[in-house]
Amino acid sequence: MKLTDLSPALARTKAGMLFASLLLFSNVTFAQSKQDVIDAMMKEEMSNSQLQILAHQLFDEIGPRLVASPQMKKANDWAVATYKSWGIDAKNEKWGEWRGWERGISHIDMVSPWVRSLQGTQLAWSPGMGKKTTVSEVIILPDLADSNAFKEWLPAVKGKFVMISVNPPTGRPDDNLKQFALPQTYDKLTADAASMARAWTERIRRTGKTTRTLPVALEDAGALGIITNYWSKAFGADKIFDAHTKKVPTVDIGLEDYGLLYRLAESGGKPTISIHTESKELGMMPTYNTIGTIKGSEKPNEYVMLSAHFDSWDGGTGATDNGTGTLTMMEAMRLLKKFYPNPKRTIIVGDWSSEEEGLNGSRAFVEDHPDVVNNLQALFNQDNGTGRIINLTGQGFKDAGDFLTRWLAAVPDTLKKRIVTRFPGTPSTGGSDNASFVTAGAPGFSLGALNWGYSTITWHTNLDTYDKVIFDDVKNNAVLTAILVYMACEDPQTLPHTKADGIKWTDPTKSIRNGRLEDIKK
Repeated sequence: MKLTDLSPALARTKAGMLFASLLLFSNVTFAQSKQDVIDAMMKEEMSNSQLQILAHQLFDEIGPRLVASPQMKKANDWAVATYKSWGIDAKNEKWGEWRGWERGISHIDMVSPWVRSLQGTQLAWSPGMGKKTTVSEVIILPDLADSNAFKEWLPAVKGKFVMISVNPPTGRPDDNLKQFALPQTYDKLTADAASMARAWTERIRRTGKTTRTLPVALEDAGALGIITNYWSKAFGADKIFDAHTKKVPTVDIGLEDYGLLYRLAESGGKPTISIHTESKELGMMPTYNTIGTIKGSEKPNEYVMLSAHFDSWDGGTGATDNGTGTLTMMEAMRLLKKFYPNPKRTIIVGDWSSEEEGLNGSRAFVEDHPDVVNNLQALFNQDNGTGRIINLTGQGFKDAGDFLTRWLAAVPDTLKKRIVTRFPGTPSTGGSDNASFVTAGAPGFSLGALNWGYSTITWHTNLDTYDKVIFDDVKNNAVLTAILVYMACEDPQTLPHTKADGIKWTDPTKSIRNGRLEDIKK
């Protein structure tokens, strides 16, 4: 029987029922297809994750990624090739130049009053010594009355290695002290450590110099090298940052060995050390962001971004800062390309360089791509270690809570049950690359991770290596990111860039595109 054979009223009833049935069927089908994509990404990541392969290639084979170093460029090229092997368009996008420097070997030994090979390394951008090895006495920066006394003492550094860091009263981390020390012992050691740190800061201040200018004054006065220790308050961990000397090496010596030298020098033992460091100055080198793109099919001029900084300090291999964030985004892109190859909005992944020197790569991208910033649906950034994601805020955007809650609703409970959300939240001002977008008025969300001792054990330390990665957590992060990006792409609504009332916002900071150029000129 046809609808035309029925009475008009009955025909209208039948037509309405048919339309309702078709609508219900289409909604169920749409829901099922969306769930199918999510289930497929979950299954792939849990049974066929590529994270360990990628981690070995990046951390072990390529190594640390100091901005403008040969390893950084090698990593950029590796990422482009990896994306292309997955069928993802990718390129290295030049945004500036930076002083190029390549680390060589470091050998540091105590040769008197007895022989011991010391744990230590030259700091980034430290001047090399060529094939020369230098042997001399170690002295300590004394506690002087003022800058005039410092000037009078300064000739004493000629031909010596000078120690310029505090020697703490204990090399035991706080959690170890809390576990074993008597309360009065714990209180005394922590009070002594704080007091000694303040006194050392005052010691440097009275020279009339800063931690940046003191090493230069010492080398200009004839010091053979600068000895530092920046203990990270974890067993065996030191922060390895950059040197400020221009002619002689600056080396960090591990806490245990630094304390040995310090006590010997302080007691009049006149310890003698041998230092040999090699490095290469490469001049100003081009710097790149690696950008991967999956073109949108319905709204190609609206964007959803994945974000992580690719560079690292080079005391370790940059495994958790920010190798795990980078691999989270790379693996999420692999999942998206495989199971969501024709997204409604354009998907972009940004692997940024020179984050460690001030978010320069991502800030340059924001400056160079206003079209992306103005039409950004959402950016998801990860940059605080190997831990599973446990917090997400609205970054101060008025409507972020509605959108993020809707997107999170599609995430399996096993991934989202530990996540704490705060809306509208407060906008990031720095610290990681999402801030480059937030300060420009675009929704850049930080995927905050469980700590895993990040701040003391691996953040900028010599211990930030492959073995610290918790791959189960990174798997969760990769598939969570992929699902959030998928949902943001599929959402028929566009997230407004409206700022919540009563929140203070920070203006954008310009990128530094000629980094450490002043060192080249000198």
